[in-house]
Amino acid sequence: MTPGSVLPLVKAHALGNDFLLMPVGAAGLPRIDLPRLARRLCDRHRGIGADGLMVVAPYEGGARTTLLNADGSRSEVSGNGVRCVAAWLAREQRVQPGARLVVDTDAGAKPLTFLERDGGRLTFRAEMGQPDELREERLTVAGRDVTAVVLRVGNPQCVVLGPATPDRLHTIAAGLSVHPFFPEGTNVELAEVEAPDRVRILIWERGVGPTEASGTGACAAAVAAAAFGGARRGSDIAVVSPGGRQDVHWSDAGISLTGWAEVVATIEWQLDLDEVRKEDR
Repeated sequence: MTPGSVLPLVKAHALGNDFLLMPVGAAGLPRIDLPRLARRLCDRHRGIGADGLMVVAPYEGGARTTLLNADGSRSEVSGNGVRCVAAWLAREQRVQPGARLVVDTDAGAKPLTFLERDGGRLTFRAEMGQPDELREERLTVAGRDVTAVVLRVGNPQCVVLGPATPDRLHTIAAGLSVHPFFPEGTNVELAEVEAPDRVRILIWERGVGPTEASGTGACAAAVAAAAFGGARRGSDIAVVSPGGRQDVHWSDAGISLTGWAEVVATIEWQLDLDEVRKEDR
């Protein structure tokens, strides 16, 4: 790569949870240091700004993806990220409502059904699989003991049922995200069960911090609320975050996640790629 190379990117978001998509062709990834590139691109003051970078290798009816958080760390899956990729694929491949797409992630393949189009917003239902390792744990954080619901929804999640307030987000949730109990770090949701079919959440995302929304976080909050908080399993649960509402359905068939995403820009990133070149070993 030469200084002054142009890197094509796509910016998309789902309920304000935003991603930069980096399409790659048959040649695969360019020889760049992806963690360093993610930090550079996702910087909201000196880069473009995003919660994460997704490397996307499209194929007919789907794509293979690699996800890095804004701090350059690797993540297994993002429920909102797969919808962002699906929204881009639907545009590129001229996909119409009713079609199914598959987004392959480090947590496995996630099938999505394209439900409807409303202007630039495309709504999908994603099949996220069953939660794993679901249980309650008693943890000490910010000088207090809390009961946390821990589980995996392809990635590590920690849900604290109770008031979802900004002060608790910046103390309890922030502390849990780097708690020694979670050697990989974890996403954290404060989840307030407002009704059997409605949960309000605030999110502290691993490798990012507070986010407007989280797809896997919405799934985790709904599962925790149904298992331990009085929400109703087997019916749709509206999970409301600062960015808006997603619907989660948890049954013996697994978790489905419904919400919208939209593509907002195509970008030519003017960067001296020598800054992020992968060193030969």
